[in-house]
Amino acid sequence: MENRKKPSRSPKKEKKSYAPKPRKAQNKHAEPKRESDGSVRLNKYLADAGICSRREADRLIESGAVSINGKPVTQLGTRVQPTDKVQYGGQTLSREALRYVLLNKPKGYLTTSDDPFNRKTVMSLVERACHERIYPVGRLDRNTTGLLLFTNDGELAKKMMHPKFNVKKIYHVYLDKNLTKNDMLQIAGGLELEDGVIMPDKIAYVEGGEDKKQIGIELHSGKNRIVRRIFEHMGYKVLKLDRVFLAGLTKKDLPRGKWRMLTPQELNLLKRL
Repeated sequence: MENRKKPSRSPKKEKKSYAPKPRKAQNKHAEPKRESDGSVRLNKYLADAGICSRREADRLIESGAVSINGKPVTQLGTRVQPTDKVQYGGQTLSREALRYVLLNKPKGYLTTSDDPFNRKTVMSLVERACHERIYPVGRLDRNTTGLLLFTNDGELAKKMMHPKFNVKKIYHVYLDKNLTKNDMLQIAGGLELEDGVIMPDKIAYVEGGEDKKQIGIELHSGKNRIVRRIFEHMGYKVLKLDRVFLAGLTKKDLPRGKWRMLTPQELNLLKRL
């Protein structure tokens, strides 16, 4: 009998193995994506309207002080649509574009939005800066010159005025007589004033120490007339006071009595407070 050869089998094709793609880690705390319907959280809406910070807005919402379309809202996280009517304190709010204006304040202007005696106010100096209603962040005395920020960003304004954020301010002080080294050391070590202890961050003579009537002082306190009171406490009279530095902002290329908008870089600096 004839030996028949078994037909040769073609080699089996190796199956390709596909490793499953790793899933991206999900951020449990991330807010779920929404369609770009123009809505915004109510607490941000209140902050953008210049009412208060977001944290304070949450308290207002929980207290029922804010209404949307005539109905009080107490639920945190509530979103506002562009067509909604938001009210607080009997007034209808509008979410304006946020503006940031830096003024080199001249002498003789009050830091207030209105004066019953019709004296000159800083608002007259920035009235053409923007259409939105802006407010000064903190204050400078009538006879104090230098940097003053205006904005309708309530959240940023609250941060800049709160002591815990340590907003750096530097003043150029002109005294009626030479500041002695002993008095300077005493000021640097802290003074007990009528409203508590005040301790500057730094204090030194300016212009290389040649004129001991000119002093540079750095502090973060926002207490009323604090620089003048420091030197008055030590028996000196402040003849001239100029704020030359505010939270990273300077007077460079900003003449007295003039204003300018903050640059994006300066705004980013403030947002990191």
